[in-house]
Amino acid sequence: MTIRQITIFLFALLIAGSCKKIEKLPPEPSIEFRSFEVFDTVDILGNLSKGGRLFFYFEDGDGDLGLSPSGTLAGGDSVNLFLTLLRKSGGDIVPAPADDPLRPSGYRIPYMERSGQNKILRGTVKLTFIYFFATPADTIYYDFYVKDRAGNESNTERTCEIVLGSNGRCSKDGS
Repeated sequence: MTIRQITIFLFALLIAGSCKKIEKLPPEPSIEFRSFEVFDTVDILGNLSKGGRLFFYFEDGDGDLGLSPSGTLAGGDSVNLFLTLLRKSGGDIVPAPADDPLRPSGYRIPYMERSGQNKILRGTVKLTFIYFFATPADTIYYDFYVKDRAGNESNTERTCEIVLGSNGRCSKDGS
């Protein structure tokens, strides 16, 4: 082989090695519960109360997760993070009634967009709750899912057991 042939071969090898395939994920978002923590806090009026923080991981293959401040989803929803409150009652986990004071309202994940060819979005969402009417005996769970702008729903995840009477953290891995 001549020097020229070796140079061309090495250059072709360098170009081939630098080209990465674009990763593909389904267009439906996917979520994974990570942890929930309960903590003491003070509300805006200076009252002692309990707070909670939900952390979950997300992936969206087509990069259309999140809403602009005035945006809506396909179908007209103005929220894109949906939570169902569940209570532990006599050892059973049951949906909370519609008038439960701890029942969450709808939430919005902010608008996100990636530039370039790879549109996949990945990240962690942190959602904070303030429990104005919690009692030390309240033991709850949340089921939750997200929708992207096209209306695709993610899988549904469930938190670990949340005891509002004590501070602490629980996570998917049991810690």
